[in-house]
Amino acid sequence: MRRPQTTAALLLSAALLATAAVGVCVAQRGPATPLDRNGVPDWDPNPRFPHDVFTFARIRYNSHSGWRRWATDYPDADLNFSYRLQQLTSLKVNPQPVVLELTDDTLFDHPFIYLIEPGTLEFSEAEVAALRKYLLNGGFLMVDDFWGEAEWDNFHREIRRVFPDREPTELPLDHPIFHCVYDLKEKPQIPSIGVAQYGRSEGITWEREDAKTVHYKGLFDDKGRLMAFIGHNTDLGDGWEREGEDPWYFREFSEKKAYPLGINVVFYAMTH
Repeated sequence: MRRPQTTAALLLSAALLATAAVGVCVAQRGPATPLDRNGVPDWDPNPRFPHDVFTFARIRYNSHSGWRRWATDYPDADLNFSYRLQQLTSLKVNPQPVVLELTDDTLFDHPFIYLIEPGTLEFSEAEVAALRKYLLNGGFLMVDDFWGEAEWDNFHREIRRVFPDREPTELPLDHPIFHCVYDLKEKPQIPSIGVAQYGRSEGITWEREDAKTVHYKGLFDDKGRLMAFIGHNTDLGDGWEREGEDPWYFREFSEKKAYPLGINVVFYAMTH
């Protein structure tokens, strides 16, 4: 967000125009600390209700790949999405997203948590117990950005440790989560910006041959409440993080797909 761009290039769609007050686009980030907003607009929550706001909470986890995969797209995706959520909806949003571990005492202060790139994650026994308790007590988990069968198998194994008796099931396109704010006509597949640019001429939006089909799956509690929204073979986080690097990528993926679906997920999580 270092360089403001034209209003026409920034507004998120005809549907977003009705609610967008300001359009500012994110530029590519260099090395920065999590507290560096890198030009993302800041705002002050209502001083009368300083804690009555939605806070985007990212989960930090261990990975057997030996890399901080939990931090993919961080912090730009979190900052940008929080800004767009504040800008484009009536939801009051904390401008400062947070990073939590599942065993943190403050986990239950956050009704929504986000976990990215779980293709090599490893839950400890304490994390398994904490996530199970969190979800069964009303929390909501969004999972994003993992591709192919091997990464699915790893995540599936770990989430079955949390719920051995519950299987993630494919959400149909007519599920309300795809229509509650923005009426999506398809289950969108959002590629990383590099994949999108490389495959632009051929319309390739998948990262590998065994990841051509996007999946959005859910985990439900005994009362039928959706506890977890699992996006497989898609990368909403890159659509949020990289929105300012390529006007074409912004128009085709950030504007039309990544932000509308992300806003839908948060709205659904906070109202069900």
